Formats: sequence, C-alpha cells, structure tokens
Amino acid sequence: MMVRSLLFFCTLSAALLVFAAPRQSAAGGAATAIDTVRQIDLDGLKRLLQRDPKDTRPLLINFWATWCDGCREEFPDLVKIDNDYRDKGLNFVAVSLDEAEDVKTKVEPFLKAMKAQMPVVLLNLNGGDTEVAIHVVDPTWTGDMPATFLYDKDGKVVFKHFGKIKPDELRAAIDRLIVITTKGN
Repeated sequence: MMVRSLLFFCTLSAALLVFAAPRQSAAGGAATAIDTVRQIDLDGLKRLLQRDPKDTRPLLINFWATWCDGCREEFPDLVKIDNDYRDKGLNFVAVSLDEAEDVKTKVEPFLKAMKAQMPVVLLNLNGGDTEVAIHVVDPTWTGDMPATFLYDKDGKVVFKHFGKIKPDELRAAIDRLIVITTKGN
C-alpha cells in the first residue's frame, strides 16, 4: 500500500506540470500520453487538486495502474471520454500508480496501444505515507483502484467512482458540469 501511495503522489505532481502545459509533442504535433508521463510527489498532487479561480473547466482525475485489471479494462472508455470532451473544456489527468521503473517498459507501451492523449503522470511518494496522499484526494477513499474523481470549477468532488466506471454515468456527470460552465460564462 505504501508503494501505491508513493506512486500516487508522484504521478499527481507530474500531472500538475502536464496539466498546465499545452498538449503538443516536442515535434510540434499532437501530444500523446507517452509524451507527458512525468513523476509527481505529494506536493504536486496537492497542486493538481488546487483550482485556479479563473479556470472554470471541470477536472477529471483517474487513478490507475498497468497491474490493475479493472484499470486496464476501463481505459479504452476513458480514452473515448477524453477524445469526446477535450474540446468541450474537460481537463483530464490520468494518474498512474505504477512503479517508476515501469514507465518505459509497461506504462508507455500501454498508453501507446490505447492511443491515449490525455496528460498522464506517475505518482511517486519516495517512501512517503500513501494514506496521506489518498486522504488528500478524498477522505472516504480507501485506495481501491481504479478510482475516478470529477471536480467542479471550485474543486468540489461532484462525481466519484471506485472500480471500473460506468461510462454513461460519468458522461452524464461531465455533461452537467459542462452545461453549468457554459451557462456560467
């Protein structure tokens, strides 16, 4: 559990860096997730969860790992959701809880096979307390994976799901936020 929490925090920090950066590859083309896998720590996770008052876009965060069967099974649905909602204003960060040494051998090949384009970070707690990281995300979360959280413009969790998502339920929650955001601007 400690290793998972460590990876969670490292991934979240990297997500923050990726989240603020444009989605373009070094070659200038459309970025793929493998262009954006960075490590984050607990502080990076906290920064990712902090909302800029000027940013009214919803934030979707999914915690996953290549060793998690449910995570791999749901990932194609998440890629479709990212593709469908990216241009509508959804910010989406996938947080990998894999081991840092598995980024090149497992994480990147998986993301490439999935044709993932959302920012992906690897949470690396460097031996830190995983329970702290888990509770930073949601005090009711026990660390079960996959775990999906949708935040509104104020940083409030408006949808969460532990285990494989039901795509229609997640899409309905995103649709509600996008409609609210559109009307609010």
